[in-house]
Amino acid sequence: MDTMTTVSEILDKLKKEGYNIDFNLDDNCLVCHGNSLRVFPDEFVVDKHFRFEGISDPGDAAVVYAISSSKHDVKGTLVDGYGIYSEEMTSDLIKALKEKVSEVPVEKQQAAPGAKFNEATPQRPEGDRPLDAPLVEMDLSSFRRQIKEEQAWQNSDRNSITIFKTNSLRLVLIGLHQGAEMKSHTAPGIISVQVLEGQIRFKTEQQTAELAEGQMLALHAGIPHSVLAMEESVFLLTLAISKPGK
Repeated sequence: MDTMTTVSEILDKLKKEGYNIDFNLDDNCLVCHGNSLRVFPDEFVVDKHFRFEGISDPGDAAVVYAISSSKHDVKGTLVDGYGIYSEEMTSDLIKALKEKVSEVPVEKQQAAPGAKFNEATPQRPEGDRPLDAPLVEMDLSSFRRQIKEEQAWQNSDRNSITIFKTNSLRLVLIGLHQGAEMKSHTAPGIISVQVLEGQIRFKTEQQTAELAEGQMLALHAGIPHSVLAMEESVFLLTLAISKPGK
C-alpha cells in the first residue's frame, strides 16, 4: 500500500495514469454523478489504494481507491473520507472494497499479545504508540499540540489522531480549521462529541446544535450528520460499535 502526503497529490498522480472518473459511494454500487454509470461490486477491481494521513491517523485514515472496471472500460478514483466509520460498515460494497485491497500485505506484527500499536508512517515516524492495551494513558493536551504541529494541519483544513482503538470502541481527537466541514455521513454505532476548544455546529436532518468548549452531545447509530467548525476547533470523538445481535 502506498502512502502520500495529501489527497490532491494522490488524485493528480492517478489522473495522469488514466483514472479520470470520480466515483461516489451508493447503497450497493459505485456511481459517477456526471452520468448514469453504476458499477457493482462484482464489476470492478481495486488496483491500488492510498492512505491520506492529513485527515486521520494511520489506523483510521481516509483512503483513496484506484478502481478499474473491464466491463465498463473505465478507470476512476473513490475517496473515502470517513475511515473510522466505513471500516465497520457491512454493505456488500464496503465488503468488496475491503476484500479487494486485503491482498496487499499491510499487517504489522504486534509487539505482545493483547497490545496493539500504531504503525510508523512518514507523518508519524516514531510509531509504537499504544492504541489498545489493558490500560492506555492519553494526554489530550499533548495530542492537541501535536495535531497543530504536524504538516497535515498546515497543508489542509483538518488533522486528527486516533488515541484508542478496539473492535468496539474508538477515540479520535479531531482538529478543524475555521470553516472546515465534515460532510454528512453516518456512523455504525453511538457516538459522542466533546469540544475541547473552539466552537462547532453539529447538524442532523432534524436538529442543529452549536457546541463550545466544555460542551458535548451523543448521537445514536445510523443518523446522518455533519460537522462545521465555526472557529478553529478541536473535539474528541468517541465511537461505540455494537456487535450484531446485541
